[in-house]
Amino acid sequence: MESQVFNTEQDNRVLFGQKTAGLDAVNLKILEIFREDGRISMSALADRVNISRASVYNRVEQMTNAGIITGFSAIVDPGHVGLNVCALVFVTVHPQSWHRFREGVMEMSEVEYCCVTTGEHDAMLLVRSLDIGGVHDFVTGVVAPRPEVKSVVSVVVLDEVVRKSYLLPTDIPARSRDSTRLGMTRFTSAGNGRDSLGRS
Repeated sequence: MESQVFNTEQDNRVLFGQKTAGLDAVNLKILEIFREDGRISMSALADRVNISRASVYNRVEQMTNAGIITGFSAIVDPGHVGLNVCALVFVTVHPQSWHRFREGVMEMSEVEYCCVTTGEHDAMLLVRSLDIGGVHDFVTGVVAPRPEVKSVVSVVVLDEVVRKSYLLPTDIPARSRDSTRLGMTRFTSAGNGRDSLGRS
């Protein structure tokens, strides 16, 4: 990948002159580069963002201490390690059972990602397996039997079109908020304790 010199003034304009979550344009560019190459050296990173090595080291250390950077890890292709099947499991949970459900999910090793949602279902699990039978065994043998679970719907993922390790504010383009545009997005509020689940 060709090295690109970072223009602070130009990228600050992308942020419309605003800092995001205490991050300036230089920090955001550092995070963008880490997304491309988490093993980049401090010297190479400093060259890419056009600041001194000491400065880039201090910035990375500050973002780590602040919890913005939570760690570094390898990105593994699931298919190349034999996890050829990906599925989304949508779960509806009985009211007042949220904390037990959350504790249970955290013990499920097959779950790559779990989020509490608004709308028809209460939570979504992203799971991976060696084959379809493994997904079936997980849904019917692990998730569905839990007393907190009211219903389960699972769908198999046919193709993962976009998968990023994280997004940054600079990834979000400015779009017109024209009130005359067609269509409407409706968000259903979380209920039955779901709104506080993530704060426990």
